[in-house]
Amino acid sequence: MPVLELNHATGCCRIHLERGLLGKPAAWRKHLSGTVLIVTDQTVAGHYLQRLVQTTAEFAPAELVLPSGEEAKTIEHWHAIVEKLAAIGAQRDATVVALGGGVIGDLAGFAAAGYMRGIKVIQVPTTLLAQVDAAIGGKTGFNLAAGKNLVGAFHQPAAVMVDVETLVTLDQRDFLAGLAEVVKYGAIRDAEFIGWLEDNADALLQRRADTLEIAVARAAAHKIEVVEADEREAGQRALLNFGHTFGHAIETATGYRRYRHGEAVAIGMHLAAALSARLGMISDHGARRLSGLLEKLGLPIEPPRDIEPKTLLGHMRLDKKNRAGRIRLILLETLGAGVIRDDIEPNTLLELFDT
Repeated sequence: MPVLELNHATGCCRIHLERGLLGKPAAWRKHLSGTVLIVTDQTVAGHYLQRLVQTTAEFAPAELVLPSGEEAKTIEHWHAIVEKLAAIGAQRDATVVALGGGVIGDLAGFAAAGYMRGIKVIQVPTTLLAQVDAAIGGKTGFNLAAGKNLVGAFHQPAAVMVDVETLVTLDQRDFLAGLAEVVKYGAIRDAEFIGWLEDNADALLQRRADTLEIAVARAAAHKIEVVEADEREAGQRALLNFGHTFGHAIETATGYRRYRHGEAVAIGMHLAAALSARLGMISDHGARRLSGLLEKLGLPIEPPRDIEPKTLLGHMRLDKKNRAGRIRLILLETLGAGVIRDDIEPNTLLELFDT
């Protein structure tokens, strides 16, 4: 599989896509330096921590295992990482290795961004969602009770090590949730990819490695192009948040416990497509096609009915993408072409939640 490159303001991030990568010492030597700390969670540790410790044994890595789940993405666990770095005597040439999904990647990445004003981080995404989205692009941070990712920084990884073999042990809900982020790229940038996903849905659901490698490489290439054009999300990178404004509001309103991130994003994409059709942008057929693909991939599309629409709207108002008090949404001009809108009236959103 290819090595992709993401060129950014301070250098180049190499994204390695290769089966069995966690067991190949030669692939790691050029990226590790100084004191090495592997940060992971309890679930991933049981599958892959010791394998990676053995692979990187010449660097004598320290280990830190955090709780699993989105609710672990807090200031307390960020603090645990920086305290561990200090305790092991990490200097500015140290390397943090983030072994896990988006939560670990965001927490460890933010710790690396802040420790000694910035040290190296290697992202090792073990979930589909992280392999195609969260691990690429340098966004890091943690959640507050008021909303997702309200504290964080841009800190580009030195490398991203993607091994699709880690998806074999992924929980079924987490795997399906990752497919939502794969669909996102087709929805906003690549109508042909939507067709490919429709044709290969069964192979994806069976977790065939060859099909997954194609999907991951194609999605990652889209992420790289967008980030290179707009690294700090001043403009078009916001398109990558298709479905996320609705999705983050749903996650926040349900305490990050009811839905996986990708499940909430799938619901958000359905709502965004429905709103786009209601506004006369995307065709009704295009909106139904997107929602149908999400359902075919085992993802939810209906918003929670026990949450008041006004509560969801309140959380949307605090989304960090907003500007000048206006809610910024990513909608669809057509299937395969996203657009940023900030002119949608709140009452329109309330009506959408009620339908």
